[in-house]
Amino acid sequence: MPHVYLYTSSALRSLNPEVEEAARTTGANVWRVALTVSLPLVLPALVFSGVLVFFLGFELFGLPLVLGDPAGLLVLTTYLYKLTNLLGTPSYHLMAVVAVAIVAVTLPLVYLQRHLLKVGQLYVTVRGKGMAARPLPLGRYRWLALAVVALWLGVTVIVPLSGVALRSVVSTWGEGVRITDVLTLDHFAEMVEYPNLVRGIVNTLAIGTIGGALAVVVYAAIALIAHRWPGRGAMAIDYMVMMPRALPGLLAGLAFLWLFLFIKPLAPFRSTLVSVWIAYTVVWLAYGLRLISSTLLQVWPELEEAARTAGARPSRVYRDVTLPLIRFGLIGSWLLIFMIFCREYSTGVYLLGPGTEVIGSLIVSLWGTGGLDLIAALSVVNVILIGAGLAVALRMGVRLHA
Repeated sequence: MPHVYLYTSSALRSLNPEVEEAARTTGANVWRVALTVSLPLVLPALVFSGVLVFFLGFELFGLPLVLGDPAGLLVLTTYLYKLTNLLGTPSYHLMAVVAVAIVAVTLPLVYLQRHLLKVGQLYVTVRGKGMAARPLPLGRYRWLALAVVALWLGVTVIVPLSGVALRSVVSTWGEGVRITDVLTLDHFAEMVEYPNLVRGIVNTLAIGTIGGALAVVVYAAIALIAHRWPGRGAMAIDYMVMMPRALPGLLAGLAFLWLFLFIKPLAPFRSTLVSVWIAYTVVWLAYGLRLISSTLLQVWPELEEAARTAGARPSRVYRDVTLPLIRFGLIGSWLLIFMIFCREYSTGVYLLGPGTEVIGSLIVSLWGTGGLDLIAALSVVNVILIGAGLAVALRMGVRLHA
């Protein structure tokens, strides 16, 4: 859900409200404006998020491991994880076969995506005129909309997070236990006593904030290069961007391990967070880049051309015109990458070690030893980190109306 929401919300915030106003002046009601005007204009974001969420299905590892593996439900990522220790030796040849099969699925999807979006100017709504966004009046449907959103958030967010938070502050859990009699903060105090857990929290925060910001800089540079590059060049970039997502994180991490082992200039980075950041940045390139690209599709070229005719260099055009117009896409991209980097670990499972622990890897290690108390405490800390990132992003202007 967060992936689709961030992609579509960034595109909707960049949507020129004049097109919706034009539909309303002809008598279209709220639902018709949404279905026939707003949603079609954010089709790039919907297509991008749809394809990428499909790839995310290949990526998920923690949830199937915890919920599916005990019940005998095997998915691709847990299967690959088992292959690393099949018969006591890593089965890299089988992992390579699976990787080739996934690539065979990926390429047609990339082609389908480009086919659906080949006429990018159909989605341009940000032009030279000023925009004054107005809230869309829902009328009597506003309470229905509020109830649907509240129900969804309650079932998918509040209930699970409340369960994790409650588990982190009780010493005993089960039927017949009175919550008031077992409340404690000992799990958090115990967590502080383990240096590797504290280091994992610090590393997660650093790679999410600083690493995420640096990754967005890289993504923005690539997006701007391909922004006005017609022809085969842009198509080649599209395919190259999607290829890392063709591989589950476990395989991608293994590939980067070989890279750092066999390329001597990169060997010193092997035992540092730099290797983890490089792997994360490459593997999640498609997610951050697509959010920026879908926003760039809505920027009309006449704005940049006007700056060039005034004598501005291309670098200044991008700095003073293009980047300010896509600022919500950039901030949304950082928020998305921050959340991904904070909870990601499967990509770095072969790169992580003493000194480079992150919260995700620590939780998996503790799961194997049955340390549910520390798992709950670490999970709460992770949620707090992501919540703080959300607050900062909103403060920086992710919403039009702060």
